[in-house]
Amino acid sequence: MLVHAVNCEHGLPRLLCQRCEQNGRAVGVFSLRTDLINVARGTSQVAQRRIAATIAAAEEVYAPLEGGLERAGAPQDTAVRTRPTQANILAELAQSAELFHAPDGTGYADLDINGHRETWPIRSKGFRRWLTRRFFEEKGGAPNSEAMQSALNLVEARAHFGSPERCVCIRVGALEGRLYLDLGDEEWRAIEIDSTGWRIVNDPPVRFRRATGMQRLPDPVRGGSVEALQRFLNVHSNKDFVLAVSWALACLRNRGPYPVIALAGEQGSAKSTFSAILRSLLDPNSAPLRALPREDRDLFIAASNSHVLAFDNVSGLPAWISDTLCRLATGGGFAVRQLYTDHDEVLFDATRPVILNGIEEIVTRPDLADRALFLTLQPIPEELRRPERELWAAFEAERPKILGALLDALVVGLKRMPETRLPKLPRMADFALWATACETAIWSAGTFMSAYVGNLEDVVEGVLEASPVAVAVRAMMEDKAVWAGTASALLRALPVDERIAKSKGWPQTPNILSGKLRRDATFLRRVGIDVAFDKETNRVRTRTITITKMESSPTKTSAAGSSASSEPSEASEKAGITNEILDGARTEDPHADDVSERDHQIVRDNSREDKAEDATDDADATLPRHSEPSPSQAPGWRMRL
Repeated sequence: MLVHAVNCEHGLPRLLCQRCEQNGRAVGVFSLRTDLINVARGTSQVAQRRIAATIAAAEEVYAPLEGGLERAGAPQDTAVRTRPTQANILAELAQSAELFHAPDGTGYADLDINGHRETWPIRSKGFRRWLTRRFFEEKGGAPNSEAMQSALNLVEARAHFGSPERCVCIRVGALEGRLYLDLGDEEWRAIEIDSTGWRIVNDPPVRFRRATGMQRLPDPVRGGSVEALQRFLNVHSNKDFVLAVSWALACLRNRGPYPVIALAGEQGSAKSTFSAILRSLLDPNSAPLRALPREDRDLFIAASNSHVLAFDNVSGLPAWISDTLCRLATGGGFAVRQLYTDHDEVLFDATRPVILNGIEEIVTRPDLADRALFLTLQPIPEELRRPERELWAAFEAERPKILGALLDALVVGLKRMPETRLPKLPRMADFALWATACETAIWSAGTFMSAYVGNLEDVVEGVLEASPVAVAVRAMMEDKAVWAGTASALLRALPVDERIAKSKGWPQTPNILSGKLRRDATFLRRVGIDVAFDKETNRVRTRTITITKMESSPTKTSAAGSSASSEPSEASEKAGITNEILDGARTEDPHADDVSERDHQIVRDNSREDKAEDATDDADATLPRHSEPSPSQAPGWRMRL
């Protein structure tokens, strides 16, 4: 407490002024307490009275900060409260969002924006912008970056530990037997498809994630036809168009496998336009066509942010990216070390449709070729070319109807899928079943398998021609029925000229030859050459390769148990194939599928078995032999290192 004395008219404290005291104007001197009068011991009585009177007449003046809480009306026993920080304010504002986490642990938030729900990752720019806007509306300012980071850490912990787990999809999702297609519009609407029909819903139960570059799909229109799409695709035949539409129907499904569609053709065959139109119809993006990534990480990051991947002007596929595309087609993952950590990993797991286009036939490895659809585009004559602006304007006018027709086919596919069966399943079995279930909404039953089997036969020939090892094996087996020996002996026995033997594609060691032969074995078997890798049971444990020429080529039999002719008849192009033909087989020979009536059966010689002479041995006896076989062996030639 501060003491302030009252001055008199003479400029001195009133009780210290002698003239005021003589005039009787000093007051309150003799009313002071005794303990205050005796403060200044040893002084005169007059001085003591003056000091005591000054203290008594002084005014009480409070310090500015003293008793602030009491004067503000706060309780006397309440401690001084701290001011809330920006991080706490942001965390409180984030409680209005519905939090959850994905199966991989990523935190998400459902935000109510202008009457519709939006789903954003907590670490995304979209959620940060929403939270910054809420802070500005509440406090009239912007939060600092440190407070925002602290709040995001807290919100992410809430989403991970105290919230439910939900799947998050991009463009296509599914729930309880229904498919959902994200329209990509500002209202976050989606198309719901089930076995009874399709409709646009404002609040889909599936959570969709929006990535940078995604564009909206048009509202589909009923009553359209898929055949309208053929005017915008430079397809060589009706079979190629059937495969392109079947691939598009597979893309609208929530799960794979998705075959890789590979487009080849010379300059001026509209390969880029073909790719861009397909992607615009299914998954439009501001950058529809991109260059091929240079490493696995970039490819999987692109797959995690897009449903359809389209790579333009591909000159060749290295071995590593061919293997990565195989994982993308049938499902696979990729793991890298998380930045700034020593033990944590970032996992990318995706199955995506892929479009590749190039002048050459870029898919040459058998494992990727077995997962691909090959379409060769013909150059467009000058008199039939159209300006790009005119082409895209016409396509935009037809796009809603084409999308509606594809959705109608999806409805039929969902209805027929549980009862759809194929006598024999090809490599991409799920794709074949789904396309077969959907085809009756557009074509007659069996149209897809007829086109698919013919495409597989073309793939086999193209891949074998691109492999120097397969070409040499086929040349060696032209005049042999069986060959058996080690990889070293095979490397010496294969007929190859000096130029190919010195090239990079030719194996220089036996183990590399074995690896390439294993890779080509599947397609060689389809052209009637069986390759078996055996290991001797003796002490030496010699590895033996047995190559057998089969009497009938398996390529004449389709993956579905039928053989497709090279070109369909006019009736089959118009009327399609009936269900009875689909359940059986369609071949040029009416008895081709009747095993009992075949003139030539597929015979695989097994040189490891002991057997007596039969008709096959008599047939093989007419061929030249390198050495006489032992009685317990089939005709052939064998050696060991």
